[in-house]
Amino acid sequence: MHTSNDNTIEYIFPRNKSVSMKVDVLLGLQWGDEGKGKVVDVLTPAYDVVARFQGGPNAGHTLEFDGHKYVLRSIPSGIFQENTVNLIGNGVVLDPVLFMEEAQALEASGVDIKHKLKIAKKAHLILPTHRLLDAANEKAKGGSKIGTTGKGIGPTYTDKVSRNGLRIGDLESNFEAKYEKARNRHLDMLRSMGENPDITELEAKWLKAIDYLKEFELVDCEHAINHALDNGKKVLCEGAQGTMLDVDFGSYPFVTSSNTITAGACTGLGIAPRRIGDVYGIFKAYCTRVGAGPFPTELFDETGKKIRDIGHEYGAVTGRERRCGWIDLVALKYAIMLNGVTKLIMMKSDVLDGFDEIKACVAYKINGEEVREFPFSIEEESLEPVYVTLPGWKEDLSKASTYDELPKTFKDYIAFLEKELQTPIVILSVGPDRTQTIVR
Repeated sequence: MHTSNDNTIEYIFPRNKSVSMKVDVLLGLQWGDEGKGKVVDVLTPAYDVVARFQGGPNAGHTLEFDGHKYVLRSIPSGIFQENTVNLIGNGVVLDPVLFMEEAQALEASGVDIKHKLKIAKKAHLILPTHRLLDAANEKAKGGSKIGTTGKGIGPTYTDKVSRNGLRIGDLESNFEAKYEKARNRHLDMLRSMGENPDITELEAKWLKAIDYLKEFELVDCEHAINHALDNGKKVLCEGAQGTMLDVDFGSYPFVTSSNTITAGACTGLGIAPRRIGDVYGIFKAYCTRVGAGPFPTELFDETGKKIRDIGHEYGAVTGRERRCGWIDLVALKYAIMLNGVTKLIMMKSDVLDGFDEIKACVAYKINGEEVREFPFSIEEESLEPVYVTLPGWKEDLSKASTYDELPKTFKDYIAFLEKELQTPIVILSVGPDRTQTIVR
């Protein structure tokens, strides 16, 4: 197992207090699945370090280039860049089995992952019993299921905040005893819920993956990332899921178990707020959501189905069908405010190429009153979206390589969004490949 003390970190990122860099943050502004993986891959050539700061293997970032598709679940999207250091931060929860599968697939495709990837000692481990607890908890909810992916992420974060978690740094000291204690506690909980699982096979696979995990360099990421900044390195923080799934500010309780907003980069990597630079907010030209939970602009008609089919809206990790709807500017303004977004990136513009009209929700009507600020809850049955209708561009955007080549009607749509959101849209994605990206 490769571990780093301060001296080793100094060697990787020597101190140089005369330089003071800031991290840039890239995160999703909707309910996840915005296309963050592609954008991080496009941006990473400009950065020395790419760091994941929260979430678990339920978040799949899809990258397409050179005729191949890659889905990254826990590994940062900068892993394909030749000279970029990739860091899994302390805010992430890591499943060793899924991590091993993902890492070995990258190794098989020629990525020198063990040299390019560092893992935070303070990141928490997803145990085999966490998955079983996830399934048992969801089963106990009956008709009130929240639509978890069943990967043990919620129970792992629960153990973290209840101070019962097992961290990657625990691999260095008395790990077997710590694991046994955590496992037995979980088995007692499962028995109290009427479950009596045989974990022999799951555990054997998990322990094998733990041995593989030990081959990576484990670091105190808070020191590593601050030393990198002090040495003038450019750092990009990569978020998972989306703002509307944030455990504090999302559509609770239909949310994820971590802070998906910019503030999560501070706690998930050990960065002071004053070291946040640009915040790239990424959104689709429409909205999608996976699993249960309120979705004000959801379309249940042929239009929603058409968006799903054209946009291939199925989960990168789960394969689940995504719910589709028009863009929600009430939620988007809220997300921009929470994150301090400085630059917007719009994905999947080309999906709307064939529509005569495009709609945008600019307000909610709740109990007859028009509301333009995101409310405490969007679950009210009386909530109705208030739409503005704009003309569609009815042209193929995917062939455009510059902004000047885009149709005027589409440029008008961009101008409308920028006026509503009061934030510039600096990147437009007009197709899945990394080359189908227009920087304004």
